[in-house]
Amino acid sequence: MEVKAGKYLTFALHSEEYGLEILKVREIIGYLSITKIPRTIDYIKGVINLRGQVIPIVDLRLKFGMPEAEVTEKTCMIVVEGLKDGVEKQIGIVVDAVSEVLEITKESMSPAPDFGGSVDQSLIMAIAKVEMKIILLLHIDKVLFDEEIDAVKEKVKEKDVEAF
Repeated sequence: MEVKAGKYLTFALHSEEYGLEILKVREIIGYLSITKIPRTIDYIKGVINLRGQVIPIVDLRLKFGMPEAEVTEKTCMIVVEGLKDGVEKQIGIVVDAVSEVLEITKESMSPAPDFGGSVDQSLIMAIAKVEMKIILLLHIDKVLFDEEIDAVKEKVKEKDVEAF
């Protein structure tokens, strides 16, 4: 996979720093009330109504096997765009805090180390070393745009959700 130098939005989850390509970010919003969808995977928190558009919300902490966190004034949602089967989709991710936008050079990036079969390395584009910090650069399309998200959208279509 080709790793691209450029601008990355960095954010905190637990005690780790992650980044995603700024071009994938649609917007950053405060934590909104989430409408739960019954019988979905635990990391899929539900959906929000963002200016008339239904957006599925994923808690990245839970998706990555971290403990769930209390919502604080720093907790926010990042609405990201990605391609799924050639169609542009939007999904919100819950993160502990947004850090900053960094210009990350190719020289500061390293490939993800081989963790063996227990870790899905396709989720990590690269590891960046910036000012004494390690930032895991996520391949957000592979992290988010999978069958579970499609299932949430189908459940929303099947049900008459009053909030929408």
